[in-house]
Amino acid sequence: MNKILKIIALIGLSTFALHVLSLDFVYTKKAWFGAGSEGNEYAIEGYDAVNYFTQNTSVEGSADFALEYKNKQWHFKDAGNLALFKAHPEKYAPQYGGHCAWRMGIDGEGVYGDPTLWAIVDDKLYLNYSKETKRRWEKDIPGFIVKADQFWLGKNKFKTLN
Repeated sequence: MNKILKIIALIGLSTFALHVLSLDFVYTKKAWFGAGSEGNEYAIEGYDAVNYFTQNTSVEGSADFALEYKNKQWHFKDAGNLALFKAHPEKYAPQYGGHCAWRMGIDGEGVYGDPTLWAIVDDKLYLNYSKETKRRWEKDIPGFIVKADQFWLGKNKFKTLN
């Protein structure tokens, strides 16, 4: 009987470990507007930030329609979207520097957002890291936004002006 309980406990721990590892978070404090490696020079992996708002879909941009904003290269699908972003980048850029909105609301850590897992809430673009984190975020979007804003603004409210 004791051996059976140990086997059940090991199976339970193994299942838990696999679940935790499946989240596969990529942590970084240096990330800004993009997923992938720290060296990714394209904001939101080269996706067109304006298209979420104008066409309600994620679409990859083109290097033919690019500009630099916040030390990253932003790509757009056409000249019209490039012009819209250039006029109001703060309107179209994802919240929390493109980090996962759920994770930012949990503990303020920067985890890259996936540009294909997104939502627009109150005219602001939010990204999530994975389908699982997006499901978790959707359970209390207003609550996670309040918490994430507190973490994000708390870390960024004092900026040096040059």
